[in-house]
Amino acid sequence: MGDKSGFILAFFMIVVGIPVILGIGADMFKRWLRHKEKMAEALNAQTAEKAAQYAAHTERLEQRVRVLERIATDKGLDLSDEIERLRDERPIN
Repeated sequence: MGDKSGFILAFFMIVVGIPVILGIGADMFKRWLRHKEKMAEALNAQTAEKAAQYAAHTERLEQRVRVLERIATDKGLDLSDEIERLRDERPIN
């Protein structure tokens, strides 16, 4: 009789216990995976925002360099007026 109850208990653990444990583990894994996906999306959004900021900053610098090149190569302009105009256009950060 003791042998039979051990067999029934082992059978119950195999038939019921293992699937329950695997089901709980699979649910935990799915939650972890969703969390990782959300974190990756947030990081991607941050990276895209930073890239846009760098692009805008680079564009402003390129515009200023073009103006400075024009000032340096154009002999007919009043240099001090042009430099003052550049100072007035500079964004305050």
